[in-house]
Amino acid sequence: MARPAALTLFLCGDVMTGRGVDQVLPHPCDPRLHEAYTASATEYVRLAERVNGPIPAPVDFAWIWGDALAELARVRPDARIVNLETSVTRSDDHWRGKGINYRMHPDNVPCITAARIDCCVLANNHVLDYGYAGLRETLETLGRAGVKTAGAGRDLAEASAPAVIDVPGKGRVLVFGFGTATSGIPAAWAAAPARPGVNLLADLSEEAAEGIRRAVGRIRRPRDVVVASIHWGGNWGFDVPSSHVRFAHALVRAGVDVVHGHSSHHVRPIELFEGRLVLYGCGDFLDDYEGIGGHEELRADLTLAYFPVLDVATGRLSGLDMTPMRIRRFQVRRASREDARWLTDTINRESRRFGFRARLEEEGGLVLRAGQRQRDHEAGC
Repeated sequence: MARPAALTLFLCGDVMTGRGVDQVLPHPCDPRLHEAYTASATEYVRLAERVNGPIPAPVDFAWIWGDALAELARVRPDARIVNLETSVTRSDDHWRGKGINYRMHPDNVPCITAARIDCCVLANNHVLDYGYAGLRETLETLGRAGVKTAGAGRDLAEASAPAVIDVPGKGRVLVFGFGTATSGIPAAWAAAPARPGVNLLADLSEEAAEGIRRAVGRIRRPRDVVVASIHWGGNWGFDVPSSHVRFAHALVRAGVDVVHGHSSHHVRPIELFEGRLVLYGCGDFLDDYEGIGGHEELRADLTLAYFPVLDVATGRLSGLDMTPMRIRRFQVRRASREDARWLTDTINRESRRFGFRARLEEEGGLVLRAGQRQRDHEAGC
């Protein structure tokens, strides 16, 4: 019997299409906000234009993806998975006292389908920014658009169920979405048997990992690739808590093939553990933060498109390409050589403790390519 072909994923960090980004799309929401900083989402458009130049609003739906569309066409990944960090709703019933509330108008959902996204992970600290009604409309809108969801639902059963992406001739990708309180998800957002919400982990214990192992075992079939997409930790800093390392390792031992971590606004370390890929923090892939001061040394404007290649028979990583990108004018653009070098040096410096190293190549553009041989990191288990 012939060995199954390798399976390629597209992964990235937070995709935030609300607030300022929503305002430049064809069907913006009412711009009123409930923030201490500003009362209008149009202020974020003004800030971005002040530092990087005019945005030709209304932009077309494909605008936000910029050069990422050419990369997706070049790589042709089998499954495309993002963390969608906004509600998609007309609701005006914002979650009181939260401080920051993101929403995108449902009529702007073609900006998601423009990149042929297969799955939006919703286990994050913004999906209920406009309440339970906003979450329901988010789920309904994405469902009608043919986009699968994971990590949030109309009840706990739906929130904890994986998205199942069929890849004809290769197998399936199972995407489990998880959130943690450390990322800012309110405890009240946890889904319950009769309440909508997020698939919120109570902790990062061995017991929690064992529950995930059982959930994976109930649904996994031969040729399935399992992705655990998890919103965890704060927004800033390169440090990876030991609890995250232990839990990532426990997830791998529980049958997870890729740990897709997000919440940080900038890239964080990478690890190969027992042949499986662990992305501790992918950084924002798209947001409306241009012009907002603070943490400039962490370069939140620089990001990566991750393209892991997995052996379908074993789930082990057989290759990893990462394309350096830069957020500019609410659009993802190819990074300059200088910026790509900064990303390479940063990834290598921060991932040294995990034995991971990437190299920068010139190959039809700038490509960060992981070395073919990486040692498994056992510390912190």
